[in-house]
Amino acid sequence: MPSYTVTVATGSQWFAGTDDYVYLTLQGTDGCSERHLLDKPFYNDFERGAVDSYDVTVEEDLGEIQLIKIEKRKYWYHDDWYLKYITVKTPVGDYLEFPCYRWITDEKEVVLRDGRAKLPRDDKTQILKQHRRKELESRQKMYRWKEWHPGFPLSIDAHSHSELPRDIQFDNEKGIDFILNYTKAMENLYVNRFMHMFQSSWSDFADFEKIFVRISNTISEYVMQHWREDFMFGYQFLNGCNPVLIRRCTEIPKKLPVTMDMVECSLERNLTLEEEVKQGNIFIVDYELLDDVDANKTDPCTIQYLAAPICLLYKNLEKKIVPIAIQLGQKPGPDNPIFLPSDATYDWLLAKIWVRSSDFHIHQTVTHLLRTHLVSEVFSIAMFRQLPAVHPLFKLLVPHMRFTIAINTKAREQLICECGLFDKANATGGGGHVQMVQKAMKDLTYSSLCFPEEIKAKGMDNKEDIPYYYYRDDGIKVWEAIKSFAEDVIHIYYESDEVVCEDVELQAFVKDIYVYGMRGVKASGFPKMIRTRETLAEYLTVIMFTTSAQHAAVNFGQLFLGMYPDEHFVEKPVKEAMAKFRRNLDEIVNTITERNKNKKLPYYYLSPDRIPNSVAV
Repeated sequence: MPSYTVTVATGSQWFAGTDDYVYLTLQGTDGCSERHLLDKPFYNDFERGAVDSYDVTVEEDLGEIQLIKIEKRKYWYHDDWYLKYITVKTPVGDYLEFPCYRWITDEKEVVLRDGRAKLPRDDKTQILKQHRRKELESRQKMYRWKEWHPGFPLSIDAHSHSELPRDIQFDNEKGIDFILNYTKAMENLYVNRFMHMFQSSWSDFADFEKIFVRISNTISEYVMQHWREDFMFGYQFLNGCNPVLIRRCTEIPKKLPVTMDMVECSLERNLTLEEEVKQGNIFIVDYELLDDVDANKTDPCTIQYLAAPICLLYKNLEKKIVPIAIQLGQKPGPDNPIFLPSDATYDWLLAKIWVRSSDFHIHQTVTHLLRTHLVSEVFSIAMFRQLPAVHPLFKLLVPHMRFTIAINTKAREQLICECGLFDKANATGGGGHVQMVQKAMKDLTYSSLCFPEEIKAKGMDNKEDIPYYYYRDDGIKVWEAIKSFAEDVIHIYYESDEVVCEDVELQAFVKDIYVYGMRGVKASGFPKMIRTRETLAEYLTVIMFTTSAQHAAVNFGQLFLGMYPDEHFVEKPVKEAMAKFRRNLDEIVNTITERNKNKKLPYYYLSPDRIPNSVAV
C-alpha cells in the first residue's frame, strides 16, 4: 500500500505546542485518505519548536496531493497550537511543502494548499477554486472595516487586542502590556523623576540634560553639546526623526512678511532675499496644520499651549541649512513677531524650541501615526480580506504586515484613546491629535507615498545642491532595491499586463484600499484599478516601503528588511529573487557604513540592517 511521510513543524513561540488530539487528512486528485490520528494527550508530540514525522499509509494512490486538512480536538483546556508548516514525501519520492504559519485554536480545523503561489486563473479544479473562495469568505467575516473617528482611514473592527483574530495578535512573549512597556521606557530614561517639571515651568536647561544620563553615547553627547546651535537645528530637518517637512521655498508667503533688512546679516552671497529664493537657497517648514488645533485641557491644573510656526531656512556657503527667521503663528501682526538670529540669545533659542515642539506634534501624529501606522493598517486589512494565502502577492506582502493591526489596536486601546497616554503626556491630547489627523488626510495622497516623487515635489532631489540629506539618499537606494525585488516577483507570476488586469483578487485588494482606506476620495490619487505590471511594481513598492523603510526612518526597528523567517514562497525563482534582494540590501548597508565612518553625526535610520519589515512598534 502507498505510504506518505508527513513532517509537522510547530512554532517556537511560548505555548505554541499542544496536547490536544490532532488529526490529518490528505486530499488528492484521485481520492481522499482516511482521517489519521497524529497526536493525542501525553504523546509529547507537537511541543514548542518541535519537528515531528509520521508515516501515513493509504489503500490506494491518491494522485497529486492538493489539500491537507488538520483538525484539533480539545482534550482538557483551551490550548492554542502554532503550526508553521507541513511537508509531505509522496510514494514516488517527491516533496511537497504546505506553509501554514497560523494558530489553530479551540476545536478548529485548517485546510492547507501546497506552497506554490497561484493566481486565480491558475486554479483549474473545482476543489481548489472552492477552497480559495471559502478562505476569503471566512477572512472577510473576521477582518471587518470600522470607522474609529470621522475622517480617519478605516481600521479593524475590534475594541481590544483580545478581540482580534488569533493569527494577528501578538505572540505571548511580544504581547506584554503596552503601558508596562511605556512605563519601563520612562524609568530607563529617569523621566519619572522629572515628571513634576513637565507640569510646571523648568528653571534651567540643565534639567533637560539630566534625562540623557541613561542614553549616553557619542552621538547623544555631541547633540547635547551642540543642540542650541543653528547648524544642528537645521540638520534635524534633514536627518532627524521628522525629515519630511522641509521644502525648497519658491516664494516667500505673504503670511510671513520677512524683509531684506531682517535677514541681511544671515545671507552670505551678497544677494537680496528675492535673489536667494530664485537661486534655490531658501527653504521653508510650515506648521500650518497646527493652526486652530485645540491644546490639551484634560488637566485643569496644567495649562498647555500649541504654536503653528513658520520657519525660514538658508543654505549657507558651506551648503548647510540654518534658520534665519521664525514666526510662531500663522497670522502676521504686532502680537506675532518674527524672531531672528540677531535677537537676544534666549529669545532666539526659545523660538527654535517652540518650532521643535511643533515638529514633535506633527511627527508623532501625522508623520508617524497617520502616514505609517494607520496607512499600513489599511494595507493589512485589505490584504487579509482580498488575497488568499496562495496568492503570490499575499506571500510577498504578509511579512510586512506582521503585528501592524495588533500594535494599532493596542494604541487605540491605551495610547491615543480618551484618557490614554496621549491625553496625559502631550499638548495635542484631549482631542487635538484627532483634529490633526482629520486635517492631514487631505495631504495623504498616493504620490506623497511614492518616495522619489515626494522628494522631488518638495524640491529636495538635487544631491549636489543639498549634499547632506542622507534621509533622501538612503531612502532612494532602499526604494529602488524594493522596487527591483517587486518587479522580479511580478515577472515570475504575471507574464503580461493583461494578466494583471484579469487578476480579480488583486483588483479587489486595490479597490478595498481606495474605498475604505482612502474613503473613496478621488483627490487622494490612489488607483481604483491596476492595469500594468509597471504600475503594480510601483504600487507594491509603496506598500512595502511605507511599512518598512518609511516607518524605520521616523521610528526605530527590531525585525529586519529582506529577512523572511516564515517561508511562504517555496518556488526556486522567487527564492533567487529574494537572495538578489538581500544582496542589493547588503550593498546599501556597506555604502552607508562607509559613508558614516568618522562622522560625528552618522545617519543609520535607513540602513537596511536597521529597518524592520513591518510596523510592529
